[in-house]
Amino acid sequence: MSPQVLVLAGGLSHERDVSLRSGRRVAEALRGSGVDVQVHDVDADLLGTLREVGPDVVWPLLHGAGGEDGSVRDVLEMVGVRYVGADPRASRCAWSKPVAKTIAGRAGIATPRFVTLPQSLFRELGAPRVLDTVLEALGLPLAVKPAKGGSALGVTVVRQAGDLPRAMVNAFAYGDTALIEQGVDGVELAVSVVDTGAGPQALPAVELVTDGPYDYDARYSPGRTEYFVPARLDADAATAVAEAAVRVHEVLGLRHLSRTDMILTADGTPHMLDVNTAPGMTETSLLPQAAVAAGHDLGALYRALVENALRS
Repeated sequence: MSPQVLVLAGGLSHERDVSLRSGRRVAEALRGSGVDVQVHDVDADLLGTLREVGPDVVWPLLHGAGGEDGSVRDVLEMVGVRYVGADPRASRCAWSKPVAKTIAGRAGIATPRFVTLPQSLFRELGAPRVLDTVLEALGLPLAVKPAKGGSALGVTVVRQAGDLPRAMVNAFAYGDTALIEQGVDGVELAVSVVDTGAGPQALPAVELVTDGPYDYDARYSPGRTEYFVPARLDADAATAVAEAAVRVHEVLGLRHLSRTDMILTADGTPHMLDVNTAPGMTETSLLPQAAVAAGHDLGALYRALVENALRS
């Protein structure tokens, strides 16, 4: 008997459009594999719909706050419905980049040196002195990003000291705390992990090549980014990044699927940048590209994830 699935897409975050596109793509693939699917926004009708429809599984394809901070999953837990993806505790840890990087670092996973600074600290200590201290401590280049968030919104790569104040403003537009990370040179990769019941397995790494930063536009505008799937890595490097992604998935206590973004440096070390518990599923998103490269039929893979959620 086919499971009944309710896909959650939309929400009110800055990533609403991406979520809607992800939801449509996953729903289409599931229907193609014979699954009964409905798509629903996160609104005042949701709890009533959950009780009326009584889906077997909910798939939260919500990006940004609400969708990835564990709160919607808390509600699903209270209602008593099974769902695809990380539980609330793991979601909260992964959603916070500083927390996720700290947990990964303590587990021996390389991650660039970083500091986390709230906007209030700049007012209290004076922005010029704080930024001068950051530059002295971390040097250039730097990556400045909101401490929470996705789709590279508010992210700036800083190569000149004079650009750092504007980068902080960009980050604070999406949250009251910024993460400032030491720049690392190497191959930019995204490694997705799926678990259909036999344990987490890494999909082929996706190599990202852009003529500028891998920002929101580069992620979701066809033609802005060149993708190499599988990434152009030798066997040892491919194994190293796959093992790193699975290790991140495990130490953060994630379930079913995740995507870890990383930089592979010249010495063969994968450096974790951040992890996504609700990876994008649009036509340009990285997990679907990796799954196809691995020979998966997307509908069959997504159905297997749903069926694993039924067992979890």
